[in-house]
Amino acid sequence: MKLRIGTRGSELALVQTNWVASELRAAHPDIEIDVQVIKTKGDIIANVPLHKIGDKGLFVKEIEDALLDGRIDLSVNSMKDMPAVLPDGLVLSYCPRREDARDVLVTKHEISNLDGLPNGATIGTGSKRRSALLRRARADINVVDIRGNVQTRIDKIEKDNLDGVVIAMAGVKRLGFCDEKFTQLPLSVDEMVPAPGQGILALEIREGDERMHDLLADLRDDEASLQAQIERQFLFYIEGGCHAPTGAYAQIDGEDIVLTGLFGTDERLVEKQARCRIGEHENVGKALALEIKRELANG
Repeated sequence: MKLRIGTRGSELALVQTNWVASELRAAHPDIEIDVQVIKTKGDIIANVPLHKIGDKGLFVKEIEDALLDGRIDLSVNSMKDMPAVLPDGLVLSYCPRREDARDVLVTKHEISNLDGLPNGATIGTGSKRRSALLRRARADINVVDIRGNVQTRIDKIEKDNLDGVVIAMAGVKRLGFCDEKFTQLPLSVDEMVPAPGQGILALEIREGDERMHDLLADLRDDEASLQAQIERQFLFYIEGGCHAPTGAYAQIDGEDIVLTGLFGTDERLVEKQARCRIGEHENVGKALALEIKRELANG
């Protein structure tokens, strides 16, 4: 049996995809796997801020096209890059175990919290969410737009004389990044609400492809799948994307789910929480998104 997996060509994307391929080979030794690198619009236009060139889907559309026309059988992407609505004919399969959902500040300063940054510190990020939350934490912080893969962004600390960059902890861990020149300061989900699905892999397949869905069952993690479902429901109803700060994190607390949602503008953010029992979570993402939108609309 031959299986074709589509992915972006960044080091992180390949690490993630090769992990999925390795897990599939271990569970199904008879499978022959071919990993195909596909360039996306987000990869090609690498020097323009994300919010200026489009919305969710910048890093997946060309891969989804290959999935729809049968050139590949499975795509592996970061869930945070997935649009809230998938193209007709495509669905998400099982979610593997979630990696660390937090953001991390990689900085040249030896600090233990954001207050340790110097006055007027310059921090790089390409995320509207991270920019808004950094400014909420420290109004004096100067945030600059940066693009590129994990290593490229970290390299900008010295190249562009930045005090640091904020990136996803999941990428740092998956790549095994370690450089004694820099401090890694993980930012709690309370001080910096993650992007919906951050740290989760999106395994996208053609609708009705039960063979592929069954093959992926060995990678299934029920907690990650539940978190993805709730956070993506929030994303759908908040109608957020690259143009507005949007965050969502569903924390499992015993038999409960605590959903934190964030949305707004650079000038005004609304952050709220909702708690419900597992099994009664069907509409918790929708309800919280609508509550936040009402508060924003009412000023």
